[in-house]
Amino acid sequence: MRGYDLDLLRYLQVLIEEESVSAAARRMRVSEPAMSRHLGKLRSVFNDPILVPEGRRLRASSFAQGVLDRVQDVVRSADTLIKTRALMDLRNIAPKFTIRANDLIVAAIGLPLLRALRKDCPRCELVFTAEWDDLVYDALRHEAADLYIGATDMMKPEIRRQTLMRDRMIGLVRRDHPIFDEPITPESMTRYDYISVSRRGRAFGPIDDALRDHHGLKRRVVMVVPNYHAMVESMRHTDLVLPLPGIVLDHISVEALGLATFEFPLVLPAIEAFQAWHPRKDADPVHRWLRETLFQVFRHEFHEHRSVKDDVYGTTSNPSSSTTPTNFLGSATAGSK
Repeated sequence: MRGYDLDLLRYLQVLIEEESVSAAARRMRVSEPAMSRHLGKLRSVFNDPILVPEGRRLRASSFAQGVLDRVQDVVRSADTLIKTRALMDLRNIAPKFTIRANDLIVAAIGLPLLRALRKDCPRCELVFTAEWDDLVYDALRHEAADLYIGATDMMKPEIRRQTLMRDRMIGLVRRDHPIFDEPITPESMTRYDYISVSRRGRAFGPIDDALRDHHGLKRRVVMVVPNYHAMVESMRHTDLVLPLPGIVLDHISVEALGLATFEFPLVLPAIEAFQAWHPRKDADPVHRWLRETLFQVFRHEFHEHRSVKDDVYGTTSNPSSSTTPTNFLGSATAGSK
């Protein structure tokens, strides 16, 4: 284990979390060649590839996934020693944190995050504001928002980001929907009309791309709504199909509403959410505590049942990449662009 030190563990943590050399390099503020050298050293130290190719992306190896919790604990404990002095003052300050996020995220983590923050900083205040793609960068730059949570691709390259969770799209229909009368296939799913969700009013997206590119099929989108909850309770009265992220199901009673779900028989890109902040906030100890607390809340709320292990091809934090995961928290939601 010669050459093994805490800094190397920090690189290991970020590489596993981001599953991308370029994203890890941006997060650690080093060049991609430097991050590649760190990855090479990690592979030598642990005798494991750490990141393995899967399609056009990278995915953490089984070993890397297995040690992530322990690596995070070690790095977090070490950071605590450094940040103790700053964090000792949390009970004596009254910060106001402004977070720009989709209403779906606010409903899922708003109260758990407030409880976690006030445990250490009883006088803190949490303000959530509505998400608008064209204002995210300016809000962070001009300190109108401390953090952004979502998946918009309209982000300046210098903005820091950290992946929070991954999920997949699920089909929601009424319980006795005729789609269940036979095996669900790409062809059978196109026999029914769809609702799409998009703040921008766009109807088509990754579902349509997969149907067209891999099966030569096309679905019918007959309605577009601005958010997921707009139509959920009305689904039991129609044969329409509503694609939605799996986390939505955590906040609705599917059976009580007379609804049912199904897996799409398609290879779809992963759904990914991240937290983003302006680089000037990197070294701020209170902001770092906010980010770390938010990361832990997301991990607690979603990690056990929302980690996509079977059909996620990794993740990229490069907003210009053609393989950017499905934007279910931004403008391209429910399989719409």
